[in-house]
Amino acid sequence: MAAALRVLVDMDGVVADFEGAVLRGFSARFPAEPRVELAARSGFSVREQYRGLRQDLAAKVASVYESPGFFLGLDPIPGALEALREMIRMQDTEVFICTSPLRNYEHCILEKYKWVEKHLGPEFVERIILTRDKTIVSADLLFDDKDTITGAEPNPSWEHILFTCCHNRHIQLQAPRRRLLSWADDWKGILESKRRR
Repeated sequence: MAAALRVLVDMDGVVADFEGAVLRGFSARFPAEPRVELAARSGFSVREQYRGLRQDLAAKVASVYESPGFFLGLDPIPGALEALREMIRMQDTEVFICTSPLRNYEHCILEKYKWVEKHLGPEFVERIILTRDKTIVSADLLFDDKDTITGAEPNPSWEHILFTCCHNRHIQLQAPRRRLLSWADDWKGILESKRRR
């Protein structure tokens, strides 16, 4: 019997709408300040892009996503919950949510767990991998919106599937790298292609 396909799915930007919540929170808290609309987002770090607008805006935008209730209040990405629920029921498939906490993690970690329990239930709480270094986690696939993932392991075991988000949609991937445009895209085909290898 073949080993199960192990799939890692990032949380923020892939399952939970971090970017939309940052923009809404920043606009509400700092309505007179310049902001970066989703269509103008580029680069993984929202903090650095706001710093580029004006130095003090970096701390202001960070105060939004570091505030209590931010992570718990994120909206699900369209189709993500349904895809994960279907994926976990697939034969010979192991699914884990692999997410990195903020460096200022006071609220983030607990709220990520609560979010998963609220939206996906206790079965998925048992499947959370919380790490600052995803390269050391063994798997076949990683769906993540971060375009470049580095860490202690220079050759991770997983294939990185770039999940399209506002900050990475402009990036042109070089073959053999692959992208998932949304959860309406053919994620099952990506899993099946990995099984055949």
